[in-house]
Amino acid sequence: MKEILIGGISGTVAALGMGGGTILILLLGLFTEMGQHLIQGTNLIFFIPTSIIAILMNIKNKTINYKRASIIIISGIIGAIIGSKISFKIENQNLKKYFGIFLLCIAFFEIYSFFKQYILSKKENNS
Repeated sequence: MKEILIGGISGTVAALGMGGGTILILLLGLFTEMGQHLIQGTNLIFFIPTSIIAILMNIKNKTINYKRASIIIISGIIGAIIGSKISFKIENQNLKKYFGIFLLCIAFFEIYSFFKQYILSKKENNS
């Protein structure tokens, strides 16, 4: 039952374009006994159908820049190969810590970006 809830929450967040995989990894890590490598593998399988649906919706809405997407896809494949090789050399506990640090960095960046945009919009409104 908890897997259904975790999948539903992650799928909804993924459909909104807000990192459903990150939520999936977090929820699986908190509420299951799965190891980090298994969680990340599950996340990759989860990503396939959710990304196909997102791609189809974006094709329908004509919101894809195919030239840039091609460059990102090729770079992403190369990065995935390198990342996979590195991750299998890291112990589960350390991989979990590194993922947590990564999430904190993303959170700080998002907070910084929000405040930067907020300050810029205030300056524009005062001009």
